[in-house]
Amino acid sequence: MKVLVIGGAGYIGSHVSRELLDKNHDVTVFDNLSSGTRENIFREETFIQGDILDTDALDSVMTQGFDALIHLAAFKAAGESMIKPEKYSVNNISGSINILNSAVKHAIKAIVFSSSAATYGEPQYNPIDENHPQNPINFYGYTKLQIEGLMRWYDQLKGLKYASLRYFNAAGYDVKGRITGLEEKPENLIPVIMEVASGKREKLKIFGDDYDTRDGTGIRDYIHVTDLAVAHVMALEHVLKTRESLTVNLGSDQGISVMEMIDAAKTHSGKEIPVEIVARRPGDPATLYATSKKASELLGWKAKYSDVDSIIKTTWKVYKKHL
Repeated sequence: MKVLVIGGAGYIGSHVSRELLDKNHDVTVFDNLSSGTRENIFREETFIQGDILDTDALDSVMTQGFDALIHLAAFKAAGESMIKPEKYSVNNISGSINILNSAVKHAIKAIVFSSSAATYGEPQYNPIDENHPQNPINFYGYTKLQIEGLMRWYDQLKGLKYASLRYFNAAGYDVKGRITGLEEKPENLIPVIMEVASGKREKLKIFGDDYDTRDGTGIRDYIHVTDLAVAHVMALEHVLKTRESLTVNLGSDQGISVMEMIDAAKTHSGKEIPVEIVARRPGDPATLYATSKKASELLGWKAKYSDVDSIIKTTWKVYKKHL
């Protein structure tokens, strides 16, 4: 199968590309390298540097005749999206419209979209399933929700089948150690923990330690990026085989607390990780995680590496290499 991976030089995209290559698919990566890195590009794949806002560049690459594409090209910092909505509107929404239009124009049969459980907003219950109301509380989540709506219309009107994969926090690194590119200016918990452990940051801020959870710190959903990569490929193969679109969560069904992540990082790195307890952030729920029951039933997918030790161990191995 010939697959175009848009955003394939990024953190998640490089793992998806690696999984496709492992399954002997023909992979072309299209990426503007704004957050991705050349270090994440494999010699077995074709790389084209380009931007999803450049319709001529998209048309040019899609003339090569792909069976399907995977869309991972989005800005993803929730906090920034509340300050710069125009940036997220243009890249995430307008860019996705460009991708959909070009895919239809060049008769691509299916698209797998890296969506987000941020489309759900505040949890009304845990674990969150696909029937949970969608009411995003940040503009980033809103852009993902709008793209899902666009794909439903393009399916109905143009026959472009899709898989929309909703998940919270991608974590870890390739379990075989083949991907080593670090994210630039990370904001998520685990990379920040690693930067403290490696001496790049002085300390880690914990936003509240008095939640009604097992250790007082917030519990969140983390999915190992290798598990995510497998799910993207399984979803793509399912849509092409059945010619039916699907939307599924990719969740841990349990969640991991902030303190559990820190303790595991101390164990696997052998480093002290200084912390500072600060006030809770407005709108932060005590517990937030999703169920992947539907993905299991439809795709036969199950997370294999999303335990706290696998996540931290594979991440520290990469950060240690950069020390």
